[in-house]
Amino acid sequence: MKRYLILLLFTFQGLMAQVQFEARVSKNTLGVNERLRIDFIMNVDGDNFDQPTFDGFKIVGGPSQQVSQSWVNGRSSFQKIYSYILQPNQKGTVYIKQAAIEYNGQVYKTQPIKVVVTNAVAQERDPNDNSRPQGAGNETLNLVAEISKTNPYLNEPITVVYKLYFNNINVTGFKELAKPKYNDFWNQNIDIKQLSIEEGTFQGQRCYFVILKKTILYPQKSGRLTIEPLSLDIGVQLPTNRRDMYGQMLLTDDNRVVSAGAKAINVRALPEATKPEGFGGAVGRFNFTVTPSKTKLKSGESLDLIVSASGNGNMKLFTLPKPVVPNALEMYDPVHDEQVTTSLSGMSGKITDKYSIIPQYKGKYAIKPMQFSYFDLNTGSYKTITSPEIMVDVLDGPMQAEANATANASKNVISKTDQFKYIKSKTILVAIAKNDFYGSNLYYILLFMPFLIVPIIVLGKKRKEALDGDVTGNRIRMNNKLAKKYLSEAKKQLNNKEAFYIALEKAMHNFLKAKLHIETSEMSKDNIQELLLSRNANPESVQSFINLTENCEFARYAPASSASIQQDYDKAVLIISELEKQIV
Repeated sequence: MKRYLILLLFTFQGLMAQVQFEARVSKNTLGVNERLRIDFIMNVDGDNFDQPTFDGFKIVGGPSQQVSQSWVNGRSSFQKIYSYILQPNQKGTVYIKQAAIEYNGQVYKTQPIKVVVTNAVAQERDPNDNSRPQGAGNETLNLVAEISKTNPYLNEPITVVYKLYFNNINVTGFKELAKPKYNDFWNQNIDIKQLSIEEGTFQGQRCYFVILKKTILYPQKSGRLTIEPLSLDIGVQLPTNRRDMYGQMLLTDDNRVVSAGAKAINVRALPEATKPEGFGGAVGRFNFTVTPSKTKLKSGESLDLIVSASGNGNMKLFTLPKPVVPNALEMYDPVHDEQVTTSLSGMSGKITDKYSIIPQYKGKYAIKPMQFSYFDLNTGSYKTITSPEIMVDVLDGPMQAEANATANASKNVISKTDQFKYIKSKTILVAIAKNDFYGSNLYYILLFMPFLIVPIIVLGKKRKEALDGDVTGNRIRMNNKLAKKYLSEAKKQLNNKEAFYIALEKAMHNFLKAKLHIETSEMSKDNIQELLLSRNANPESVQSFINLTENCEFARYAPASSASIQQDYDKAVLIISELEKQIV
């Protein structure tokens, strides 16, 4: 009897036990190159476990299941755990959704979990970490960003070379998780025709390395600038401690995320105290010449004045001085030409402005000497090159004084035949016929006009009050107007890269304000995407719109050809036109 009472007591205790089902993560904040372990824990043997979708993560391990049951002091305890190892796909805030189980006909769910994914962080291998397969213990896999100089001057070239070091590990492939961003830098990637494996050392250990990327940077702002890290997801094969029947070491497939880490660059400003007047921003080492195509010419002929700078430095990032010519020489806007190559050592070559000059009068005219100043990185000082004075000899044509006198005389001399042309030789008599104003058409028009104008004024006033009261409508109309205005401005600035991308970005922002009825403060990427999709916009069009908007800021400092600028403009017109049709 006593045995039955104990069994009944345990059964009642089990029925009264509260069902617990929760999700626990190993960390709530992690780098994009770290892994996360999540456990779904229940204190009952639930059925139909429904895992979440894990949006924003890749499952690299699991699910694994653990079940434990124990009796302590006459009390039983039960625990079942489903475990997963997750790898984040990108930076940002990610939510792990609810998991669910069934028990005694009821559904139990976990709470959503917020996880913040940051930039890649430095990692040290934890021997107790069982979230990834273990190799032989002496594997090397590191991504390093080698920077040529961390305290350059403004517009001084620096290089970033990304090297992947590895040892006792086979690399089967890789893909970029996070591309480095070079905010406030002019940058250009140096092509690598073929990846080659070389021998080297990393932290005193001999290993192999491969150069994945080379970039040349020119800082465009002084102060502390940050280069965001390059992160890679690398497929690897790790050796294990097991061997096959032939004695060969067995390998296991895995993937690792490595990052070069964020790099800080302290950019020094150019000296202000000794900066020459008219300094155009040239930094490097240059030669400067001013060459006329001819110095003697006849009336109606033209000469070309070629202003050029050659050497090594920020060739594409400064302007050449403009010549000053006498008023008797008519000078046209220059034709700009660049013959510049960019290598890992920086930009080198020649830039030229060619001016067409046409003389108006006979005589000798002097083109004043021109000065070109640049900051020499070797000496840390400014240098100025002065071109010689150029004399232009116009051999024939009117003299300037004679031409002015002839022009004035031609205005004052009147021929004899024209002396009396303003006196009429015939008289036309007009009868004095007078119509009374009273009863005329004009009389009746003026009489009834107030009765017609008053209703128009009243209706116009009411319409104006209605328009003034429609704050939202006015804002939408204004944003539409601004979007068209800036899109038109972008078209005019196709030959001016920075002004073009500024106008294009404003046009796209005002289009969003008009269509989504939002303010600038609400223009986050996620909010824009959610609002556009909720208005039945095509996901591809939405993603293209967001990509083009993000590219505008980056493209101001990136090199761009006229063809790529025209493509961006055509793409913006097409995307705006498609969204105009899709948004309801």
